[in-house]
Amino acid sequence: MPKIAILQMCSGIDPNRNFETIRAAAHAAREGGAQMLFTPEMSLLLDRERARAAQHIVPQDQSDHVAMLRNIAEECSLTLALGSMAVAVPGGRNANRSMVFLPNGEPPVTYDKIHMFDVELATGESWRESAAYRPGDAVVTVGDTPIGRLGLAVCYDLRFPALFGELGNRRCDAIAVPAAFTKPTGAAHWHVLLRARAIEASAFVIAAAQVGRHEDGRETYGHSLVIDPWGDVLLDMGAEAPGLAFCDIDLTRIAEVRAQVPALANRREIVAS
Repeated sequence: MPKIAILQMCSGIDPNRNFETIRAAAHAAREGGAQMLFTPEMSLLLDRERARAAQHIVPQDQSDHVAMLRNIAEECSLTLALGSMAVAVPGGRNANRSMVFLPNGEPPVTYDKIHMFDVELATGESWRESAAYRPGDAVVTVGDTPIGRLGLAVCYDLRFPALFGELGNRRCDAIAVPAAFTKPTGAAHWHVLLRARAIEASAFVIAAAQVGRHEDGRETYGHSLVIDPWGDVLLDMGAEAPGLAFCDIDLTRIAEVRAQVPALANRREIVAS
């Protein structure tokens, strides 16, 4: 039964300091017997002041941190699912990019967040992710991980069931949903949406999250979760502090659930009239 590690972070405005947190967690994860480590959205840099953040954002192939993360995965013999980081892309905007580093030293598998967080909350919080980030347009899965086929999503993607329907169609065994959820939206929707997505896809959902008050002034909800294909919460890291936690993944549970409620097999295409 594979064991995974989940890193709950309070990332700040210094990428090097955030990287050192990930490096230490990778070694601790491996020492604790984990085969995979999951980190949150924007693990390496969480900074809403765009001019200050811009000095740290470069194309993926020019990033020292990407090369160092690749080395960590190889050094620790660990699959590292980096929740996401900002990378510069053509056209003047950035991509909010997930990366999965396998321990074979190859370049990471990447996924660019599709749905941009453009919202006006009743609390007065206003977010316009699309002002600085370009949405992705491709559904991505990673076929060869210790927990089977892994589907990739990021934070606000959670609210769009069509993406998870496609990940279900691709028979993902697990889906990563790294996040930096706001406190009000997290309190209202985080647990219920993640449990629903696990149930719909009959797959494990692994959601590493940011937590606490960050250097740029924002507050995030925490509650990093691991949910099984039946919708049961196996791990909830709470909202008190960053940290590293472990969870065993019983892959036989996937077939058991799909045999009881074969929703993926019974799914029919809905055609609008």
